Amino acid sequence: MVSKRRLALALSLAVTVAAAIPAHAQDDVMTPIATPAQPNAIVLDTGPLPGATAAASWHSQYKSIFARNVTVATLTPFLPDPAKATGAAVVVAPGGGFRTLSMENEGWDVARALAAKGVAAFVLKYRLNQTPADMPGFERSMREMFSGVAARPPRPAPGDAMAALAPQIADSRAAFALIRKRAGEWKVDTDRIGMVGFSAGAMLTLATTVAGQDAKPAFIGNIYGPLSAMPAPADAPPMFVALAADDPFFANGGFGLIESWKTAKRPVEFHLYEQGGHGFGMYQKATTSTGWFDAFTRWLDMHGMLKPKA
Repeated sequence: MVSKRRLALALSLAVTVAAAIPAHAQDDVMTPIATPAQPNAIVLDTGPLPGATAAASWHSQYKSIFARNVTVATLTPFLPDPAKATGAAVVVAPGGGFRTLSMENEGWDVARALAAKGVAAFVLKYRLNQTPADMPGFERSMREMFSGVAARPPRPAPGDAMAALAPQIADSRAAFALIRKRAGEWKVDTDRIGMVGFSAGAMLTLATTVAGQDAKPAFIGNIYGPLSAMPAPADAPPMFVALAADDPFFANGGFGLIESWKTAKRPVEFHLYEQGGHGFGMYQKATTSTGWFDAFTRWLDMHGMLKPKA
């Protein structure tokens, strides 16, 4: 049973993550695009976002694809070649401050790379906070957020912390439930399903770990997410963390989360890259942060996830 204090500490980070979109985003062109084909996307049973009025839409930015105003959650499988399948699986949670989802850079590209390593990957398109339906209105809201004109929401009180991420946690739980239900079909070992998240997706990964009840990730990856201290569950899964020292959002708040896992004597690996900024994901950059995926898969291998279970 998760204590109210632990839950409040974990979920109160949601407000911090809500601003976790690259600071130069307002200087880049967001171009509306048609909804891309998603033939393998499976609708999760969490239903439509309560009170939503704006329909889901898509745009391109940084030569990549983003979704916003997601009102219905989906899970898209990326399955490995059966000859290479290890039985391990990962739920991939893109980031975007709970306002957008970096579906390509932090979702599909990550999943394809994992599948190439023999790991079944499942991209979670979770429901998002509503933003203006029109692109000019959305861009204006982003500029206001970064300029400080718009009022920032207050940090949720402990009693409100669960509600802050309730839809997203429900989507994450549904994803784990679906993978376990179809584990035989997808050749997945139900004891080796982990989760990796980016920025806001990392927040959701932590929330799933402490408040996801039946989700119980076997291992987790926190890629440029918050590192604020929180009590680690006694059975906390092994955690991989990657962050750039010049990240404008999370590099200056200490590394309490790492200490929390160490204090609880739970496995943790932490990579602090000199450069990389925020949101590097699978983008190829001239910084060592580009090597995070290789380090992550080596870590998975060390934990036996890149080999079939004996």
